[in-house]
Amino acid sequence: MLTVMRPILSLLLPKHVVTLILSVFLSPFGLAQSPEFASNQLQSQAAQLPRLHSLLVSQHGQLLFESYYSGKTASQPANMKSASKSVISALVGIAIEKGYITDVDQPIAEFFPEYSSGEYADRLQSISVGNLLTMQAGLASTSGRNYGRWVVSADWVDFALKVPMVAQPGAQMIYSTGSTHLLSAIIERASGISTREFAQQYLASPLDFRLAYWSRDPKGVYFGGNDMEITPRQMLRFGQLYLDEGRYGDTQVLPADWARDSLVPRATSPRGQGRYYGYGWWLRDMAGLQVPLAWGYGGQLIFVVRELDLVVVVTSDSTPGGERMGHLRNIYDMVEDYVIEPLLRARHI
Repeated sequence: MLTVMRPILSLLLPKHVVTLILSVFLSPFGLAQSPEFASNQLQSQAAQLPRLHSLLVSQHGQLLFESYYSGKTASQPANMKSASKSVISALVGIAIEKGYITDVDQPIAEFFPEYSSGEYADRLQSISVGNLLTMQAGLASTSGRNYGRWVVSADWVDFALKVPMVAQPGAQMIYSTGSTHLLSAIIERASGISTREFAQQYLASPLDFRLAYWSRDPKGVYFGGNDMEITPRQMLRFGQLYLDEGRYGDTQVLPADWARDSLVPRATSPRGQGRYYGYGWWLRDMAGLQVPLAWGYGGQLIFVVRELDLVVVVTSDSTPGGERMGHLRNIYDMVEDYVIEPLLRARHI
């Protein structure tokens, strides 16, 4: 019966609706899919994504699923691309907890005294650390069509500070990698050590790993929001911090309140309905839940689902191409239909 119903319904309805209908149909008979059976379906779906490099699923701190594709292995670091913006956010939270940064309301002018006079003084006084974290600095974006001009400039920090003001700080979300790069510069200036050293000492080492490659700008500031490489398992460990109140084992790596506050929606994304932004984390409506995720170009993702005590990590080929957006949509569908929804059903059976 199931094999007959699925293809017929698939012609008429979206895939996630078909999955839900079939689960309701089967539940009274005690035949709803178990998470183990869903793993087989998940593997089948993952195998159909040629750009996929890795897929890991962990619930209650236990690895339920781990698979690598296109010749990738567990030991190979992955370039997180913009998913590293969530790591920068974590570093800011640690810097606040250690007193290097006062709080999210601290004006960024205090970290760039060379701009304390002149035409840029007032704007830096009006922009807070929190504005940078939530992509609401009011500065024109250095991403998208402006990215090329920014990364070929001789001074990325200076360029990011001097782009036109296009909105009042706090008024609207303007996605810009320049904002998180300014946070990297702030961490360096506030702590007196490089952002990489700070990250290794206060985040990576407590999580029992060493950072791999991480690029720097022409002035030596580590790229705040791109080109950070860690393994998928390390990405999973980082995501788990946000389920465990910032703790790893017996160590409080991230302040507990920062782990909670980072995943609160603080800006509405212009990219579509049901998408928001917190402190360096996206939030996306999935399966009736508001799911926080670290998102990187090409399909580098860390999903953190508090309601299920669940972390999902995905890495992918980030080579530009026409199929890239279709790949990203397929990832969202796969995680929603074959991970989140089956586990939600299992929880209620």
